[in-house]
Amino acid sequence: MLQAVSTSLLPYQCEFPISSSRGVLFSMVSTPSGLAEWFCDDVSLRNGVYTFVWGEDVATASLVGMKRDEWIRFHWLSGMPTSSDAYFEFKIATDAMTGDHSLQITDYAEADEREEAQELWEAQIDKLRHILGA
Repeated sequence: MLQAVSTSLLPYQCEFPISSSRGVLFSMVSTPSGLAEWFCDDVSLRNGVYTFVWGEDVATASLVGMKRDEWIRFHWLSGMPTSSDAYFEFKIATDAMTGDHSLQITDYAEADEREEAQELWEAQIDKLRHILGA
């Protein structure tokens, strides 16, 4: 007899150094136009719901919270594996000694998909760096 395997989403974090000002970087992770440049093919915002488009795939997310030039957090509503606790967050960290910025990403994935999810973020961040000229 086959038993259903219960899978759950687990949080993970990635951090990427990015040569950019806080304001420009925040605009790239928080505005529909900025996100559409590197994160997906298109983004629209209507009634507080962000719609993300990757080719034929569409997902929606709500804005959970943000602090300008510091962090922004979204919660997937549809189109992605969801959990009531799951979110994805972009946080801009600044090294106190050097003043260099990094983008910290918190996301959720199933344990057996974590490596693939991190590789996807690495590819997306490479695109972001290229757009920023970093």
